[in-house]
Amino acid sequence: MTEILKHEPITIYIKPSHGLAALNLRDLWVYRELVYFMIWRDVKVRYKQTMLGMAWAIIQPVMTMLVFTFLFGKVAKLPSDGIPYPVFSYAALLPWGLFVNALNQGSRSLVAHNNMVTKIYFPRLILPLASVFAGMVDFIIAFVILIALMFYYQVTPAWNVLWTLPLFLILALVTALGVALWLSAINVKYRDVNQALPFLTQFWLFATPVAYSSSVISDKWQIVYSLNPMAGVVNGFRWALLGSGNGPDAALWVSAAISVLVLVSGLFYFRSTEKTFADTI
Repeated sequence: MTEILKHEPITIYIKPSHGLAALNLRDLWVYRELVYFMIWRDVKVRYKQTMLGMAWAIIQPVMTMLVFTFLFGKVAKLPSDGIPYPVFSYAALLPWGLFVNALNQGSRSLVAHNNMVTKIYFPRLILPLASVFAGMVDFIIAFVILIALMFYYQVTPAWNVLWTLPLFLILALVTALGVALWLSAINVKYRDVNQALPFLTQFWLFATPVAYSSSVISDKWQIVYSLNPMAGVVNGFRWALLGSGNGPDAALWVSAAISVLVLVSGLFYFRSTEKTFADTI
């Protein structure tokens, strides 16, 4: 006699995820090998068929530093907080270069890899993420020149550089990635980003204390000025490396909060538009 087993039906409820779970950041760990590959690929492609290769990572900030030193240090004679102007400006050009690279490479990352986006599945977040972290190679190479400049001008590093500089480097990456996420997602739909990017970069440079000290900004405007997240990053780098400025103050915390806000909002916006990338691009 055959015994018939009866099972009650199983009901599965599918609900949309909310909050941080909606970001599904676990995919980045699952596809971590692809992240490493894309970072390495971005580095190789950037210097492929170039005569000077990775020397461009040094040439660009050094030439900018020389121009700033002549115009703002010698001609305009802007204050540099008692630090030799070449060291003062170059210490700010390091995080600024990392940020600009994120804007230029990260904003175009989805469009540049449109074949991947339209044909295979992978977390699209990997593309702007790889562009930002690939810029760390240039940062490390350019950092060697800063060490040489500090030795030449006999500038002693700040006593807390070993544990504060990594924190401000993370803040620089947070800011760069946040802006790159916004721009890359917008660029899929509106290619005006490519046209607006040079203007945006130039405007942002002069709105950030790279060529000048933030001390020239009056006290009543310091909090408003700190709404620029890169102001906190640059001031933090100078304080961590050179001991310049007041260290972590209210303005710095405002800039750090804006950086985190830009990253979190960029993640949510990127994820919310990700499903349309393949059709729109």
